Amino acid sequence: MTIRRRDCLAMLAVLAASRAHAAEAGPAGAFAFDKPEGGGLPLSAYAGKPILVVNTATACGYAPQFVGLQGLWTRFGGRGLTVIAVPSPDFGNQEPLDGAAIADAARKNHGVTFPVTDKTHVRGPAAHPFYRWAAEQKPGQSPQWNFHKYLVGRDGTLRAAFATQVDPSDPRIVSAIVAELGQA
Repeated sequence: MTIRRRDCLAMLAVLAASRAHAAEAGPAGAFAFDKPEGGGLPLSAYAGKPILVVNTATACGYAPQFVGLQGLWTRFGGRGLTVIAVPSPDFGNQEPLDGAAIADAARKNHGVTFPVTDKTHVRGPAAHPFYRWAAEQKPGQSPQWNFHKYLVGRDGTLRAAFATQVDPSDPRIVSAIVAELGQA
C-alpha cells in the first residue's frame, strides 16, 4: 500500500494541529484521562477555560461534596468552567465501583452532570501523570484524601489546590474560579 504525498501531508497537518491545540492549552493540556465508557478525556479540549479537577469516591464521607461540585458546574459552567471528577481507589478503597457504574452512582445519588473519568490512581508510583505533575507544581498540596481539588487556569497552569475539607462552596474556591473566569 502506498501513501500518496497529499495523504501524508494531510496526516502531518492533523498531527501539527493537535500539538498546537495542546500547546494552547498550556501544560495541563498535555494530559488526558480515560472515560469509563472508553476513549479519552483530553484536558486540551478545555483550552482557554478553567478546570476544577477533583479526586472523588462514591462511598466516602465527603461524597456530599458532589452536590457542591454540581453547584459550581451549574453556576459557572455556562461561563466556561469545567468540573471533572476523577474517582480514585487510593484512600481506603472508598470507590468500590468500576467503570460506568461510578458515573451512574454519582448521577443518581448526587445529581452529577459534569464529566466523570474512569477510576484513576492519584498518588504513589501508579499516580496518573496529571497528578504527578500537579504534585510537582504544588509541593505539599497533593491529595491526602478523597475530594482534593486542583484548579487549572485558563492558561493551563495549576492555579490552586484545595484540601478535602474545603467545601466546593467555600469563598476561596469560588473567588479563585471567578478570578479565572474574569480573565479574557
